[in-house]
Amino acid sequence: MGKETVLDTVESTLLNEQNLLEMACGDLISTSKKIDSVSNSLEVSQKIVRYQGKDEKIHYGTIDGEKVFQLESGFAEIAQGIFNYDGVEILLTDVKILIPVEPTKVVNFGWTYAGHAKETGGTANLKEPFLFLKPQSALIADQETICLPPIDLTNKVELEGEVALVIGKSGKNIKEEEALDYVLGYTVFNDVTARDLTKSDPQFTRGKGFDTFGPIGPWIVTGIDPTHLKIVTTLNGKVVQDGNTSQMSLRIPFLISWVSQIMTLEPGDVLALGSPSGSCAMQTGDVVSVEVEHIGKLTNYVK
Repeated sequence: MGKETVLDTVESTLLNEQNLLEMACGDLISTSKKIDSVSNSLEVSQKIVRYQGKDEKIHYGTIDGEKVFQLESGFAEIAQGIFNYDGVEILLTDVKILIPVEPTKVVNFGWTYAGHAKETGGTANLKEPFLFLKPQSALIADQETICLPPIDLTNKVELEGEVALVIGKSGKNIKEEEALDYVLGYTVFNDVTARDLTKSDPQFTRGKGFDTFGPIGPWIVTGIDPTHLKIVTTLNGKVVQDGNTSQMSLRIPFLISWVSQIMTLEPGDVLALGSPSGSCAMQTGDVVSVEVEHIGKLTNYVK
């Protein structure tokens, strides 16, 4: 083999190794950028989604445009600000969105909007909220079905579009000025209500607690100001609620602090902040959507 041939072979080998090294470095840089992107997004608004992927397993991920960046982290880690990207990207349209969190409790504040209090026979401008709970069995995800109970149990089931917050860390006797530090983020909620039962019963458990009476999602959004969020609810495409969290008669930090004096708030707990006016009845075949500014749209079907 001549000297030039040997040199050509050595040069070719070196070039191939350089190309492979550049490709490997490129992949590492690309992955690093994605991880940095997920980490940096903790400092700004981001969407956290819980879903079932093609592998049939349940994951959390962060949404960027139409893509989901899958996380190894579970909710407990996410609540602590630990976001470990596992390298998988998937289209949002290719996953089944689940309820965004599995809370120990769903806390609901009633009559926090004067208009809704008046239309449902409540008291406007309360100094303390009307408090009730929903069971976790009431929760359903975006695109799932609200099942109306048999007519002999209730014949007037109504929608109530709301903003809900998700607690990020455990707290008891939380100071009002520190209350928002306990919030991971915000989501959309529909406080489905058997209005005839809440009017006849001495308390709200039955009228609020049926299975599927708590649509929630489609994801949790962090880093947004909850004090001026537009809430629009449509029934079969027609606007029936058009409100704003700025209309609330009780401040969100006050609500968090107030309820934490009664019960310890745990990571993942959901606090639904009440509904603006416009609550109305739903019937089989209806489609109800609640859309909240800066968060997203929650759509469910009535059966």
